[in-house]
Amino acid sequence: MRISSSTLLFLSLLTDPVLSITLISPSLHDLARSVAHGAHIALQHSNTLISSTAHLLGHHESAAGLAPGQRGKRVKRAAQSCVVRGGQVPLGAGEGGNATTTAPTGLSPGSPASGSSSESPASGSASISHSSAGTTTPNGPSSVSSAGPTTSNKPSSVSSAAPAESSAAASSDPAGWNLVQTYAGTSFFDGWDFWTDSDPTHGTVTYVSQSAADSLGLVSTSDTSAIMRVSTAQPLPSGYTSRPSIRITTQRSFTGGLLIGDIAHMPTGCGTWPAFWSNGPNWPAGGEIDIIEGVSDATHNTASIHTNPGCTIPTNYGASGVPALAGSEGYNCAAEETNDSGCGLTDNTPNNFGEPFNNVGGGVFAMKWDSTGIAVYFWSRPNVPQDITSSLPNPASWPEPIGAWPASQCNPYQFFSQNVAIFDTTLCGDWAGNAWTTAAYGASQSCAQSTGYSTCAAFVAAQGASFSEAYWEVHSVKLYQQEGMGS
Repeated sequence: MRISSSTLLFLSLLTDPVLSITLISPSLHDLARSVAHGAHIALQHSNTLISSTAHLLGHHESAAGLAPGQRGKRVKRAAQSCVVRGGQVPLGAGEGGNATTTAPTGLSPGSPASGSSSESPASGSASISHSSAGTTTPNGPSSVSSAGPTTSNKPSSVSSAAPAESSAAASSDPAGWNLVQTYAGTSFFDGWDFWTDSDPTHGTVTYVSQSAADSLGLVSTSDTSAIMRVSTAQPLPSGYTSRPSIRITTQRSFTGGLLIGDIAHMPTGCGTWPAFWSNGPNWPAGGEIDIIEGVSDATHNTASIHTNPGCTIPTNYGASGVPALAGSEGYNCAAEETNDSGCGLTDNTPNNFGEPFNNVGGGVFAMKWDSTGIAVYFWSRPNVPQDITSSLPNPASWPEPIGAWPASQCNPYQFFSQNVAIFDTTLCGDWAGNAWTTAAYGASQSCAQSTGYSTCAAFVAAQGASFSEAYWEVHSVKLYQQEGMGS
């Protein structure tokens, strides 16, 4: 269908209040802002209606075969960025590929986002919730290895109340983060559960128990790091019909905190879909925060969140990353209203993902979740701040994050609760598999072109040796919390 230039301008005015105000006389500034805001809200309602209609017509992604609340990692779009030869420009980027940024707006703990309704985020929504029944959560398997008990006994409801914070924690980005959990060295895997259920994202993998991982040589530890690998065996190990891999989940949950991962190497290569993330009960009601995520030979990280309806980000969200999806959809974090994509922000700085990240010795990622909202930070190895290396983090001294989701439009204690940290490496699946014929962000060609295989599944089954770089090497994961933050 052809769209006229006048229609494109009209749609731009609807989805971009800043543009609409710029094109109108300054004397009508307030009126223009009100009209643009109203049009933007109307467009969001129409998107919801379209999403619901698509579901009824059978075009919505099905969760058949999965227990309620078990989806965890969600469906990703086949391509979340527009690859322009000579340079990769994410869809939704502003002129020059940069986003407008300002500092996030603060929010007192437990209060609803400014200007938003105090109703449940799902109230009145036409979208379908995955967490409406059952108590199985996506953060732990029904049966686990000797690493420890499951976390499936978490409550099915999500409270909108924030944890009580001390007066010292009431100001924006204060110091006073206390170290409450460390995973490092030879005891790294103590306190993690090994997921052994099927992959919720339909990957061509078999997630294995800790004992199976040990016998297959997929996990190891030293005084300085822990390693989690994808099997390179060819043919596959006896008894396996898909390639063995690792997904681990912390036994400890947290509501509010500062999660810092010091990572030397991340999985890379065609067909891989690695992620370091956190997830709450009854997805997406408890929220999902992707700290590291990408597919195949991508060279740029996309941090994102996934929530119940009602959580959005403002255009001046306060981070250097650029929206991974085009238009208004890139600012809507509701999983059901974005075909499970949520609102991702892609980091355009060097060496933050894949082979470039590994070539410089990795770096440090941090996720901050407090009353101001949620933010994700990254430092390449030479630039890690002293306060992090000394285990005395002070986010107030850090530069602008790569991703920010301010509390002004997404109450972090309404849309997120009781998260657990997760590492996984799946293969193919709903993102890497669907994007097989599309060049990953930062790559010069698609995996179909570079490997000569027409499908991801065929490549994974036949080319075990190609996954020699598909491993995590993690120096440490540390969880900090301020007084009053809970599990």
